[in-house]
Amino acid sequence: MDGGGDSGDGVQDLTAVVQTLLSQMQDKFQTMSDQIVGRIDEMGSRIDELESNLTDLMSKAGVEEK
Repeated sequence: MDGGGDSGDGVQDLTAVVQTLLSQMQDKFQTMSDQIVGRIDEMGSRIDELESNLTDLMSKAGVEEK
């Protein structure tokens, strides 16, 4: 009987499936991470723009910054 060889093949198959799933999860995580960083950068730019607009409005209204 050569049943031992089948067990080894099953382990190799399982290992390949797990490695594929881990790789897919890593890719998805990297994509999500890139999206989050991009959104944070965009939010920072929008906050800077808002701050600049508020400073301009305060200047035009004659209000001094504290």
